[in-house]
Amino acid sequence: MRRLIVPVLGLWWCAVAVGAPFTVEDLVRLKRITDPQVSPDGHWLAFVERETDLEANAGRTGLWLLELGRAGASPQRLTPATTDTHPRWAPDSRTLYFLSARSGSSQVWRLALPSLEAQPVTQWPLDVTSLKVSPRGDRLAVTMEVFLDCEELGCSATRLSEAAHQKASGHLYQRLFVRHWDSWDNGTRSHLFTAPLSAGRAGAPVDVARGLDGDVPSKPFGDDEDYAFSPDGQRLVFSARVAARGEPWSTNFDLYEVHAAGGAAPVNLTTDSPAADVAPVFLANGDLAWLQQRRPGFESDRFHVMLRRAHGGAVRELAAGWDRSVAALAATPDGRSLIGAADEEGQHALFRIEVRSGAVQRLTGEGTVEAFSVAAEAILAARADLGAPADLYRIALGGGPAQRLTQVNAELLGARALSSYESFTFPGWNGETVHGYVMQPAGMRPGERYPVAFLVHGGPQVSMQNLWTYRWNAQAFAGGGYGVVMIDFHGSPGYGQAFTDSISRDWGGKPLVDLQKGLAAALARYPWLDGERVCALGASYGGFMMNWIEGNWPERFRCLVNHDGLFDQRMMYYSTEELWFPEWEFGAPYYQDPQAYERFNPVNFVSAWRTPMLVIHGEQDFRIPYDQGLAAFTALQRRGIESRLLIFPNENHWVLKPADSEQWYHTVLGWLDAHLKR
Repeated sequence: MRRLIVPVLGLWWCAVAVGAPFTVEDLVRLKRITDPQVSPDGHWLAFVERETDLEANAGRTGLWLLELGRAGASPQRLTPATTDTHPRWAPDSRTLYFLSARSGSSQVWRLALPSLEAQPVTQWPLDVTSLKVSPRGDRLAVTMEVFLDCEELGCSATRLSEAAHQKASGHLYQRLFVRHWDSWDNGTRSHLFTAPLSAGRAGAPVDVARGLDGDVPSKPFGDDEDYAFSPDGQRLVFSARVAARGEPWSTNFDLYEVHAAGGAAPVNLTTDSPAADVAPVFLANGDLAWLQQRRPGFESDRFHVMLRRAHGGAVRELAAGWDRSVAALAATPDGRSLIGAADEEGQHALFRIEVRSGAVQRLTGEGTVEAFSVAAEAILAARADLGAPADLYRIALGGGPAQRLTQVNAELLGARALSSYESFTFPGWNGETVHGYVMQPAGMRPGERYPVAFLVHGGPQVSMQNLWTYRWNAQAFAGGGYGVVMIDFHGSPGYGQAFTDSISRDWGGKPLVDLQKGLAAALARYPWLDGERVCALGASYGGFMMNWIEGNWPERFRCLVNHDGLFDQRMMYYSTEELWFPEWEFGAPYYQDPQAYERFNPVNFVSAWRTPMLVIHGEQDFRIPYDQGLAAFTALQRRGIESRLLIFPNENHWVLKPADSEQWYHTVLGWLDAHLKR
């Protein structure tokens, strides 16, 4: 399938090949590329490819290899699609370490090219959750979950086994964070270990974070980006938050330095920083770069790029005047530049930051860079957009057009009519410029008008940008015959930190104005959108907005879809886990300033509700507990408003299992069809 970017009045359309409409089943069956890792010599690229096992209702992951030094090379499968992840190169560029559960637990394995026979590296009694290889190839850094008072891995394994088999099921807690994301606290901490390597096998692991009551990497989404070896392999720097009583309302992550062989307590390098210090990256000369936030408690504060000199420890900020928040960081092999990923006006792009001058150069254009790895002359990246899922690209360090390396879904997508899309701008709240996207329905015919799916993003400090998502996929809605409209309202990142900050303490104010003006602007600009047939849909904060619209803009839509949405601010505060989030967004704990929460509390406007709503929630969602969805459904039913409730007993804040994803999309599209097509 070939795609073409065509400028239109300062905007752009993405035109695609013609074929059958894209379906929900297509979305679930797509192969997914993640975690590209280039070898130190730049000759090989290893990556993870996920395939869907519909019978098992799960994803299967395997490792693939692409020879970058040979023109026209095709990816080669290294391991079967089972449980293999986290490919990490040794410095010889021939030995590849990875994680696999093929032995029954997640352990470190290795491949020594050209052989494709995997060999076990570890056989420990606990699961290994992430890994890194030292620059000299003589040591592994790994993470495992342990009980802090256990000195041996076997002690932790025994206690976990005993807990799983005991008859009494109660758990006694002494402080908050009793549950997080979708898991209850079982008393363990994720800790960083190192182990010497000899003849391809790992020796006894040493807990180099011993004595620290904190998780390395952070939960629930931390990975090996939370720790880094020094260039000589003698030291490790990692990011961690001390789990004191205030952990649920703290974002104070610090950087700690420790000898790679252990033996001494970690040393805090950022004691003067009250907010998050994360993503440590060493330069070739031993200088340390990382990302730092300045405002405690604000998870969406701007991440600044910091640099600490190896000699003397002097600290300075790079690109201080660049008003973007960097989300990921890496160094070029020569140490002269850092490569950062950041939101930029509806795109998630790569930027080169010169270490000496702090000058910033944008390296990629439209689309979303999902992951990347840096070689001497190029960056190897997984890139996606609204028109297609991620494939691998080669991006020159000096900039220029990206070279596409893979087309893993070419057969499926080549037979589908993926829909065209366009970005647009309009004057939103207070006349300020706001960005949005519109996507045409599949098979659009001249002169006809089509119903509209108005998608509202969550976060709220995230972007409904030029990305491919499996949870709110615009192509799936377009394939169902809907025009799709999405707005990056006030609070979205990529437009300057002041724009991101503007939603805090104003959840139902500026964003609602932007949504109202954005929908009106789209309807005026694109006559094929039928403004009389519109449904709004959103999750998380977007779900809050559905409940807010019910009471504050109830006449506009024929139907609403509320996924994991906040219904009652009071009970949300007292039942969610990450308290730093509501305390920043509303300025204080609920008990200190109830009115700040009640000002934008959907439960206070139920008397005005009138729009049919589909409510969806996962029972394992601890971020916005499922009783919020149940309460919204109760309000709808008690008022006699047409409504449905879809509950997923085994899903968290997201819907991840293939069969559940298919059910989600078919239920949602069926709800839209009933109100907009029949």
